[in-house]
Amino acid sequence: MIRPTLVLLCGLLCDERMWAPVRLALSPELDARIIAFAGFRTIEAMAAAVLAQVPGPLVVIGHSMGGRVALELVRQSGPRVVGLGLANTGIHPPAPEEAARRQELVDRARSDGMEALADAWLPPMMGAPGNRVAQLMPGLRAMVAANARESYEGQIAALLARPDAEAPLRGYKAPLLLLAAEQDRWSPPAQHEAMRDIAPQGELHVLADAGHMLPVERPEAVAQVIGDWLRRHWPEI
Repeated sequence: MIRPTLVLLCGLLCDERMWAPVRLALSPELDARIIAFAGFRTIEAMAAAVLAQVPGPLVVIGHSMGGRVALELVRQSGPRVVGLGLANTGIHPPAPEEAARRQELVDRARSDGMEALADAWLPPMMGAPGNRVAQLMPGLRAMVAANARESYEGQIAALLARPDAEAPLRGYKAPLLLLAAEQDRWSPPAQHEAMRDIAPQGELHVLADAGHMLPVERPEAVAQVIGDWLRRHWPEI
């Protein structure tokens, strides 16, 4: 059997820095890739790029927007995704007010720059204790500010035109890991419970003292959950 590659997919405005602490805490022997999506304008193109970059069977774990990409990978590739992880994400279509809410932040980026966007966008995403948030914020702010405004607008367009995510999840029968954070107000645990209802084989973990940026807020705990899940299903990894 061909050894699967672990692929960690980044979310909106995020790059390798979101998953790097988790990757560092996982076994160094893992065949793992971190993929971000600067410059893309559709979820479909993001998924196609992953399939083109990484050959063979995949264990895909997507954070936030990356979860949407992971489910589109399932739709596009079928059996190549032998394991699926969804962290701080959901499968619902855009809500009626979502475009206006996102446009407010786009307007902030246009008028005041990406640093101002980071200052407005990041704090509500966090759920860790205050001292941990203070420790993380400079790096997260730098990560967001490193994005070109045009790339950010492209990712927003991709999210607002996101493809149906429920059907790929409903049809998925391979191992499924669901990761949520108690203090995540953007993708709360209830969204992950709803996904488990659709795919009952899903293994749900809700971690305390973290918000939407769970992989950097509690990387050791996330790595422990992922590592245990991998060892149970793919000991060859």
